[in-house]
Amino acid sequence: MGLPPLASGPHGPDALRPLLDTVLDALRTGAATRAGPLPAGGPDAVAAQVADAAGEILPDLGEPEALRVLVTALAEGAADPAHPLCAAHLHGPPLAVATAADLAASVLNPSLDSWDQAPAASALETLVTRTLARETGAADALVTTGGTESNQLAVLLAREAHGAGLRLIHGANAHHSVPRAAWLLGLPEPVVVPAPAGALDPAALDEALTQVPGPHLVVATAGTTDAGLIDPLPEIADRCAAHDARLHVDAAYGGGLLFSDRHRPKLTGLEAAHTVALDLHKLGWQPIAAGLLTVADTADLAALHHSAHYLNADDDTDAGLPDLLGRSPRTSRRPDILKIAVTLKTLGRSGIGALVDDVCLLAERFATLVHDHPDFELHAPPTTSTVLFRPAHATDETVAAVRRTLLTTGTAVLGRARADGRLWLKATLLNPHTRPDDLAALLTLVTLAQNPPEGPAPR
Repeated sequence: MGLPPLASGPHGPDALRPLLDTVLDALRTGAATRAGPLPAGGPDAVAAQVADAAGEILPDLGEPEALRVLVTALAEGAADPAHPLCAAHLHGPPLAVATAADLAASVLNPSLDSWDQAPAASALETLVTRTLARETGAADALVTTGGTESNQLAVLLAREAHGAGLRLIHGANAHHSVPRAAWLLGLPEPVVVPAPAGALDPAALDEALTQVPGPHLVVATAGTTDAGLIDPLPEIADRCAAHDARLHVDAAYGGGLLFSDRHRPKLTGLEAAHTVALDLHKLGWQPIAAGLLTVADTADLAALHHSAHYLNADDDTDAGLPDLLGRSPRTSRRPDILKIAVTLKTLGRSGIGALVDDVCLLAERFATLVHDHPDFELHAPPTTSTVLFRPAHATDETVAAVRRTLLTTGTAVLGRARADGRLWLKATLLNPHTRPDDLAALLTLVTLAQNPPEGPAPR
């Protein structure tokens, strides 16, 4: 047996071509076997199916069919974000062009910890991050693994700028990564401001800023995980300016509205933030990971400077080789910027904006469908592409059971959210290919899950 072929180099494309056919066929076979948005049977059934397909993971002798077998098993047991009835989370279907670009990134395998490992990728990252930073009114941006890392970095930069006595203030609606960042960085317990209608209350924020000794970092949210709501950014920015507080906006979800002429005004006030978290695997249709943190003052980035002689020696830097270690707390980094760049250039602002408009319109249509249906209750009209709803007169226990029934039968994937003291089903609509008939089918499946008929569940 000869040496296994490499993906890169002059013979890489020839080695990859038949393997890609294997992967594509396996993806098709697995999806056809699954036949729905989620595999049926629940966790135990899926684990048994995977174990049966995998067999011995580290055999004495290799198995040439491993690629086909394991990709088929993964596709068969996947939650398919491209299925119109898979609408639980901020987990969107990636664009084909972005996925193709991601393959090229894997083949070339640049590592963005030193210029000599990623000459072109580092130059491209500079171009794209500055372009996206300008969208938020910032000067620069760092590439991250997603909203969680972006939020953690924002808190880190604020701590380094203002000291370990920094007080973090965020709404009760903030993403869980925000208080966790304070814990990871050894900061005092955050001050939580009420969000009575799902969005941060500016008056309560003003009171907290008045009563709690500073320095302060206020975290606002543009696109909450539960309902897609956007905090009143202009009022929050005014309160922060009046109290000389630093402002971070977690726009991991809602930041994609920047591409839409129709929805961009919802983010007015974003330009006042010191840092902004973006995550383009949501309203950007990128394969994970595709996060960014935009930074208004590039002087803040000096806190990330780090020296490793083999990566950014002073004489190399003085000679003009770019220093990449200060662009992330990570060392090895994939060129995630390539798929983002390809998408931006292929679709343009109008193309991405049209996708944003499409999914927001889907949410409006679904909300209308729920509102007009006598057997369902709508929480509120959608702000972005998330709709909270529940069967009318159902208990919280019934709502939770309905969701689990849909999951274990593999017929639909819905999330859950608590609002106004009650449990709601959550539909996060990120698939622009979803049709009105799919939305109606979703309500039918919820009804069937609440009152299951005799016999197998429909798929």
